[in-house]
This record gives sequence, C-alpha cells and structure tokens, in this order.
Amino acid sequence: MANIVPSTIARGLSSGVANRILAKKYVLTKHFEGEPKKSDFIVVEEELPQLKDGEILTEAEYLSVDPYMRAYMIRFKMPADMIGGQVAKVIESRSAKVPVGSYVTGSFGWRTHSIVNYDNPSADQQLPVHVLPDFGPYPVSLALGLLGMPGNTAYFGLKELCQPKAGETLVVTGAAGAVGSHVGQIGKILGCRVIGFAGSDEKCQYLKKELGFDYAFNYKTANIRSALKEAAPNRVDCYFDNVGGEISSIIMSHMNKYGRVAVCGSISSYNDTTLPKVSIVQPSIVFNELKLEGFIVSRWANRWQEGIMANLNWLKEGKLKYQEKVYHGFDNMVDALVGMLRGENTGKAVVKVK
Repeated sequence: MANIVPSTIARGLSSGVANRILAKKYVLTKHFEGEPKKSDFIVVEEELPQLKDGEILTEAEYLSVDPYMRAYMIRFKMPADMIGGQVAKVIESRSAKVPVGSYVTGSFGWRTHSIVNYDNPSADQQLPVHVLPDFGPYPVSLALGLLGMPGNTAYFGLKELCQPKAGETLVVTGAAGAVGSHVGQIGKILGCRVIGFAGSDEKCQYLKKELGFDYAFNYKTANIRSALKEAAPNRVDCYFDNVGGEISSIIMSHMNKYGRVAVCGSISSYNDTTLPKVSIVQPSIVFNELKLEGFIVSRWANRWQEGIMANLNWLKEGKLKYQEKVYHGFDNMVDALVGMLRGENTGKAVVKVK
C-alpha cells in the first residue's frame, strides 16, 4: 500500500527538473461482490521519485473503463491497484525517444500521474507504452477506443480467429459496445452480412442506420431463435462473442459447419454472484465442427501498430464511425465503470480526468 501523504499535487516542470509529484490512485480493497461499489475502493496518494535515465513522467488526461476490468481483478490479491488503460501527456522526460508534450497510451491503471521506464520496459508488461501517432482531427481519447486496445481487439480477434470471407454471415453480441460496434463495421468492410445483438432499441437503430449493420436486434425483447432465422436464413459462419450466456448457446446452435467463434468476453455474467446456467454447447461444437477460441489482445502486442494504422486509415477513408460516452472527473471513475457495465454507453466509455 502506498504511503498516505498531504493532498496537494505538485506539477512537473517541462524543463526536466521536477518538483515532487503526488499521484492519486484507486486501490481496490476487496474483491467485487455483484456490481462494483465505491466502498470497494480507497483513493490514496503517493509521492513519486525523481526520474531516472530512460524514464518519463506522465499526467493522465483520459482513463478507460472496460468490461474486462470487472473480471480481471479477481486474479489479484487484495489490496491491489486498479488496472486500466489511459491516455497521458508527457510532462517530464529523460528518454530521448519521448519529447515533453507528446501523448502516450499504456496500462498505467486508475491514477493521475505515472513514471514509466520507456527505454527499458519491464518484462511483465503485457502491452508496451506507445507514443501516439498524429490522429489529425480526431481526439486523443480514441487511443482508448477505436485507435487503441478495443480497436485492436476487434481487428485481430475478427481477422485472425474468425477469418471472415466476403459473403459470409457474421453475428456480434454486445454489438453497440466499443469492441462490438467496431467488429461489425470491419465485417461490412470485408463484405460480410452482419447481424448485431444489443441491449436497447435505440442502440439497434444506431447499428443499422449509422454503422451499416444488416440486422440488429434487442436481445432483451427479441426471440433469439426467430431473429436468427429471419436474419441468417443460410445460418451463421462467424460469431464474435462478447457476452456469453444463453444467447451464445443459441447462436452456436445456428452455425454452419466449420463455423468460427472468437470468444472475447462474457459480460452477461460479470456481476453475477452465482454460477449462471446455460444450454450445453458441446453438441453444436461437435456436430457442426466449430472452431471456438478465446483470446486476449496482448497476443498481438508485436503487431500493435499494424492494427492502429489499419483502423486509422479506415477512419480517414470514412469506412469507420465511432461514438464515445465521456464521463468527467477522476472522482467519478467508479460511477463510470458501473455505468458501462449497465450498458449506459454506446461505443467507448472514457473518463476525462479534468
């Protein structure tokens, strides 16, 4: 646990000689039970040391809230610093590779300031720290969404695991979220028939009218089997699964032989306090000879910029669209996480620190 220090935050000096920095960070004190609560966290302050050669000092501008955060924290011994990505501005640098004033993205967690060894990253760092390329007219917050981890999750998960071919049918669950909305658009770019399931009629209209999905259904009100018969009369070839649960069992039962399933998440169960029950999926997998593969996007860390630049080029060409749900204030991180898990967002949910 970090030392508790007075509450004044000193600012770094761009000259390379810094005052002491007091960083605020969220610490999870107990594992989540059901929906995350503010009482699960404490906010502490820690005094950061002077920079060493090769290190940079960053100040967070946007923090990310993502479904995986709810699931991953069970792996940590409590208390633990809260995980998460952020876009940060470099306010001091002792790395010749990173100038002061540039923007970086990295898995720094829910904290206001970070010291990162850019020149010699630690071996246990899942995703490298990246200096952002010029996004042109687009906001740097996209480095947490379309042009960041969710964008690469969609890009690599769909292309590498589902391997969709023009004319095939792709189904996406969680289709209005940061990853799902992107997966569907890439599917259309690649020539697929795209069917999405989302949690409201408004989101479904957005998927069809704005993003070009061929069909979109509200999973809360639609009969899933009837929806698939209507939208996929020739059955389903590729399924990008963000939610798990009974809907996934039904979709897999409606797939063609040699169909491919990319398992990205299971948000339908993240807040459950009891083990959910769903239909057995093995008969569908066996008799249709499905390929089912889970993944974590860090698998493609060595190709990270490939995904970023592909998505940026599609964005510039007008082939990708995005929405952001922006929450405001470092003090509102937990509200943002809960809101995202409840489905308040269409597209990516981010928190503007100030």
